[in-house]
Amino acid sequence: MKPLEVAVQKTLYASRWVLAPLYLGLSLALILLTIKFFQEVFHFFPLILSTTESDMVLVILSLVDMSLVGGLVIMVMLSGYENFVSRIDIEDGEEKLSWLGKLDSGSLKQKVAASIVAISSIHLLQKFMDADHIENEKLMWYVIIHITFVLSAIGMAYVDRMNKH
Repeated sequence: MKPLEVAVQKTLYASRWVLAPLYLGLSLALILLTIKFFQEVFHFFPLILSTTESDMVLVILSLVDMSLVGGLVIMVMLSGYENFVSRIDIEDGEEKLSWLGKLDSGSLKQKVAASIVAISSIHLLQKFMDADHIENEKLMWYVIIHITFVLSAIGMAYVDRMNKH
């Protein structure tokens, strides 16, 4: 190989480390999401005895939604780092996530798509529980957007399955 070609290849390969600050940024986003989660809990706690059951379910769905987003952030952060930057070395005896090191970029895409569908489902359920206060046209658009997410996830799964065969 020519020296210039080797230098270009080494530079391109080393540039994967540009992604590392993005994954660190996701860990900061996770901290912000956790703060928002507990802000919602502490805001709702004093109202628990005077709230309706449907309002309580809406708050709980919001908390579930935030926890799903948090799981999605963890999955993207750790798998993305392992797939595109560097292997995460965990010493023997330390707790290791069972899926760590097993998600390639294709399966990560599938998990992200499934998480987005789950998050969208919860958001749509929240809207339907509060349907009396939402215009029908808006509800229709929520359903259309959710169906788009579902069809996209199915389409990506189909394409991945075709590529594996």
